[in-house]
Amino acid sequence: MSDSNDSSPRPRHVLVTGATGYIGGRLVPELLAAGHRVRCLARSPEKLRDHPWAGQAQVVRGDVTDAGSLAEAFEGIEVAYYLVHALNTGPGFEDTDRQAARTFAEQAEAAGVRRIVYLGGLTPAGVDERELSAHLRSRAEVGRIFLDSQVPSAVLRAAVIIGSGSASFEMLRYLTERLPVMVTPSWVRTRIQPIAVRDVLRYLVAGAELPAEVNRGFDIGGPDVMTYRDMMRAYARVAGLSHRLIVPVPLLTPRLSSHWVGLITPVPRQIARPLAESLRHEVVCQEHDIAAYVPDGPGRPLPFAQALCLALQRIQDAQVTTRWSSASVPGAPSDPLPTDPDWAGGSLYTDRRTLVVDASASALWRVIEGIGGDNGWYSFPLAWAVRGWLDRLAGGVGLRRGRRDAHRLRVGDSLDFWRVEEIEAGRLLRLRAEMRLPGLAWLEMRVEQDDAGRTRYRQRALFHPRGLAGHAYWWAVAPFHAVVFGGMARNITEAAGREPEST
Repeated sequence: MSDSNDSSPRPRHVLVTGATGYIGGRLVPELLAAGHRVRCLARSPEKLRDHPWAGQAQVVRGDVTDAGSLAEAFEGIEVAYYLVHALNTGPGFEDTDRQAARTFAEQAEAAGVRRIVYLGGLTPAGVDERELSAHLRSRAEVGRIFLDSQVPSAVLRAAVIIGSGSASFEMLRYLTERLPVMVTPSWVRTRIQPIAVRDVLRYLVAGAELPAEVNRGFDIGGPDVMTYRDMMRAYARVAGLSHRLIVPVPLLTPRLSSHWVGLITPVPRQIARPLAESLRHEVVCQEHDIAAYVPDGPGRPLPFAQALCLALQRIQDAQVTTRWSSASVPGAPSDPLPTDPDWAGGSLYTDRRTLVVDASASALWRVIEGIGGDNGWYSFPLAWAVRGWLDRLAGGVGLRRGRRDAHRLRVGDSLDFWRVEEIEAGRLLRLRAEMRLPGLAWLEMRVEQDDAGRTRYRQRALFHPRGLAGHAYWWAVAPFHAVVFGGMARNITEAAGREPEST
């Protein structure tokens, strides 16, 4: 008997794209908990290696723009989740999104996939699509491509997603906490229907069990419709902050306000801009038909204030599983450190530091793994701060992304303007720079033991210049290496000496 006639939930074989991102990284464990078999498609599978659920899900290498890798990834798949987009990868990102969606739908049909589930953006009612931001316009087009395909699709449309680590939540949080008096863009008066990330995940998981005849979009949102100003004031109340004075100014366009958001919050302007542009028009659900297939239980969807409380509690308990920065930054370098020390004849500048440490290897490792974020970089804080501000002004991520977890790192984590490229517990931490540079850069920190059994700290900074500007950059900053990198090595080893020995 066909499973379409069986209304009882059963385990399905599902494919998740975007598992290295904010939503995808949270959806995978929810699908596993629901009993589904999960396969993840990732351009860099190693980024998923250290996730708690990594041993329970299959991870394959591939790209949604590559038909060949999709064909292999779709083998045996019943339900496919599309959680990727080409946001700000360049002027042609809408073309990239369009082609990727078409390729995905074509390969899903060829493989006999029974359903596509897509998380898109909530679009304003009665507004000509040409007036929408490129971000929302592309999201809407991708949804139409799936609905027009031969594979039954569920297109979930959400506005602002509230959860610990989401870009929307971080933007709201930092604007409210840092500015007791705000001169704000006019979009703070726009009505919005936010939704808790827990409800987004609930709807996504349920998407695997929708009846075969369902091929449509669903607006999803929480129970509260409010302005962004209301959201900031609600955050202030929940967080125990004083009353915020908010003065909207019409002169602050989405473009200008994205620079303003980029200066105040950890969210860089290339991500803040589409968020701000999405708030130009009212984004309120026009229907709640999803409830016919995914009934709302008591207290669901979660009220806005409760979603805020849960997000803040997660942050306080250091249980933020994914962050907006989990996905790679558009335009950031992704080349791994070459294994060939000569880099096939290319230039590779290196700064090396080695020190004997009056501490155990475990104490030294705790300091290394705890670097960045609130702990800083153990050297010349002003220099690091200035470098972070310069990066922000150049459109980079700056130094304010912080850490996902105060004590533990995993491959793929963002760490201020670095990303964890490799980590071997107790031995090695390798970071790849995501700041704006005329070249590629890495920072390595190792824990070793010498022949006498003493703990040794080995540090290596590497830079592969791009053109003449890259060479000029290295020699311009070389005089400061003794202060920055030398000071870092000394301060890390001294901090290790002050670490209490674990029992």
